[in-house]
Amino acid sequence: MQHATADTVLGDFADATFEYYGVKSRFSRKDGKFLVQTDGPDGKLADFEVKYTFGIDPLQQYLVEFPDGRIQALSLAWDSRAKDKGGQRWIHLYPDDDIKHDDELHWTKFNQNWNFMCAECHSTGVRKNYDSSSDRFHTTWSEISVGCEACHGQGSRHVGWAHDRQSLWPFRKALDDSMGLVAHLDERAGIAWRADPETGKPQRSVKPALLRKEVETCGLCHARRAGFAEDWVPGRWLSQTHVVAPLSRGTYTADGQARDVEEPYNYVPFKQSRMFAAGVTCSDCHEPHGAALRAPGDGVCAQCHAADSYGSVTHTHHAGADPVPGCVACHMPVRTYMTVDRRHDHSFRIPRPDLSVTLGTPNTCNDCHAARPPQWAAAAIERWFGPKRSGFQTYAAAFHAARTDTADAATRLAALAQDGKAPAVARASALDELASHLSPASLAAARVGLADPDPMVRIGALDMLDGIPANQLWPLVAPRLSDPVRGVRIRAVALLAAMPSVSQPAADRERFASAADEFVAAQHLNADRPEARATLANFLARRGLTAEAEAEYGAALRLSPRDTAATINLADLYRQSGREGDAIEVLRRGVEASARDAGLHHALGLALVRAKQSDTALGELRRAAELAPEQSRYAYVYAVALNSAGKREDALGALRDNLARHPADRDTLMALASISRDAGDPAAALDYAQRLAKVAPDDRSVAAFVDSLRAQVGGPAR
Repeated sequence: MQHATADTVLGDFADATFEYYGVKSRFSRKDGKFLVQTDGPDGKLADFEVKYTFGIDPLQQYLVEFPDGRIQALSLAWDSRAKDKGGQRWIHLYPDDDIKHDDELHWTKFNQNWNFMCAECHSTGVRKNYDSSSDRFHTTWSEISVGCEACHGQGSRHVGWAHDRQSLWPFRKALDDSMGLVAHLDERAGIAWRADPETGKPQRSVKPALLRKEVETCGLCHARRAGFAEDWVPGRWLSQTHVVAPLSRGTYTADGQARDVEEPYNYVPFKQSRMFAAGVTCSDCHEPHGAALRAPGDGVCAQCHAADSYGSVTHTHHAGADPVPGCVACHMPVRTYMTVDRRHDHSFRIPRPDLSVTLGTPNTCNDCHAARPPQWAAAAIERWFGPKRSGFQTYAAAFHAARTDTADAATRLAALAQDGKAPAVARASALDELASHLSPASLAAARVGLADPDPMVRIGALDMLDGIPANQLWPLVAPRLSDPVRGVRIRAVALLAAMPSVSQPAADRERFASAADEFVAAQHLNADRPEARATLANFLARRGLTAEAEAEYGAALRLSPRDTAATINLADLYRQSGREGDAIEVLRRGVEASARDAGLHHALGLALVRAKQSDTALGELRRAAELAPEQSRYAYVYAVALNSAGKREDALGALRDNLARHPADRDTLMALASISRDAGDPAAALDYAQRLAKVAPDDRSVAAFVDSLRAQVGGPAR
């Protein structure tokens, strides 16, 4: 980040123009200022002064400061690559989407707000300083760009060390080797990589520590995360001050590869790699101060991997290629973000076209050979390396099962969650996925996860337990109220919020109160964000503080009228208070603001059912099922409503369609069995019930249901 000057601005501001979905923007200079004429917060053209530049290569963004202290990032950016590489032009960061002024992705809205979204990683010593009472920012920094203290912490101790070193010469060797740094990133000191005599593969001379200070420090900016505190200290767990996104569906494929939709950055991809497990740190490959690689090209890999083995044709099998692909071409595939920013996936994986055949995941072979099918690539790999597939990331089948609702999803996820050899980020993600597959087996996995040494796994276990009654939760979760990592503590207290203080064991009350204070402070820090206000409202509502919760939901909706979670939760708060009419009104406003939001239509449909407005309710429930066919619950509820309205055949049809999309959905199978039985078709009911029994083999009520249906059709009971 830099001040916008003639030396720092790379873009063409000599009356250049750029048109985007009918909006013609103009870039100009006047009186030494850089101006952009474009659509403002009201959709009308206006002139805005560029105060700061953001980035250098391969693109540069521009920041506009508003009177209330907001600094907003324009979605119009300068492609700073050379002209022969396609650069030296204005681009829009959402070229395929018509982003209007009322869209939350518009450059004037909160999702393009520098104070929250960008500042922490591009400047040093940032303090957001948001005042919720006036809805204004007074954000400050100690350095406008990234300085020494961004990675090493406050430098006063280091300065003191330097003075002491000077004054104590020639006895300076007796001084503290940490140089007075808050974070002495010394994990590579005295470390050697040697070839394992049995396998020939590189092996670290010292076993790596669980907490990798360097990786956690780099993760502050190279992770997909959200901060909840500003007292981050380099070298400590990132989860102390940030919520780190796990292997979420929108960001990663089932086998953990980075998708090109939402940028994952490098922290989680790297932490699922064999490199990380072996003890490789960021600075083994990257020179941290100059941002250069340790060696050119494949030389980085050859620091540890023997070039005569891994660089040979017998390994690459691409002798005729021009140029011959290097290591990164096959093991670090490229994905493009922000239109022109090509970045390598740091999960360092072995190409698996065989998984593309069975699971539909991408593979780097077909990234190049796009005209060939995955079967062709898989056959080539088998010819070269034999039929046995190896690789460190072995969890693709588990996440694919979860994403396709197969019958063995819960079993696979529970096994992954308890696999000590699997990367911690994968185990954390498996626990998170298990939230919709609660069973005795998954609860056992949660117990193991809650004791895991990695805080991301402990948080994943807590996420899995969301929704269990508070009295059952307390024995499991209460010990985490005093967890050494703050991110774990505040997740634990959020789960336990519904337990009244008088019902809490006396020994736990102080810990609960302390963690609750941390939770509230985390939401107050991000009071400029609707999701933080809604999260605080949820906490207050669970604590029985209805008026305070209503105020926070209202604040969230003022910040973003399209906030689905705040809308639905406020409506639910009204419902619980007997204000059904207010609940319906809130949901109608939400649907009006976000007409294509399936969750809002579904919630409105349920509210109308309770209000006995059946015909209108059916329309809303149907719309939810149409908008989100991937959500089996919506179609199931719509079908139940149809059946209740006397439209049995329509209900059966909707359920069959839903079952075709979600063949292991328990509710759908049970509804089909029950409605078929009531319709006088016990044979069809038995078929559905038997399929349900395979999905839920330990459910005694299902087994009894199957036996009763067998008796009706004349078959033997189980």
